[in-house]
Amino acid sequence: QVQLVESGGGLVQAGGSLRLSCAASGRTFENNVMAWFRQAPGKERELVASISDSGSHTHYADSVKGRFTISRDNAKNSVYLQMNKLKPEDTAVYYCAADGTASFTNSGSTYMYDYWGQGTQVTVSS
Repeated sequence: QVQLVESGGGLVQAGGSLRLSCAASGRTFENNVMAWFRQAPGKERELVASISDSGSHTHYADSVKGRFTISRDNAKNSVYLQMNKLKPEDTAVYYCAADGTASFTNSGSTYMYDYWGQGTQVTVSS
């Protein structure tokens, strides 16, 4: 059974930092794109960042460019999201996602991804 388990969410003041982690089990994703999405109350789930199988290619939503960094460690079958200079509008549930076939995509469609974590809450206070 494939599982993606996120951790690292929490409450932080505006301007602060958090690091999210996502550990995969049940299969390896070393040849597959992984990503972070987020969903705020009343809004659609949106792509935050994606990273290619080797980590050499990344894609970011315009709203997080320069503040967030996605990375991965294939030896640990894990992906990370370093979030700096957090803003109240970053408040959302953050989801880890992995695709079963593609090595990279910058598509924001949730249909591109086959596997999802349960989500971790990030709350940024003003």
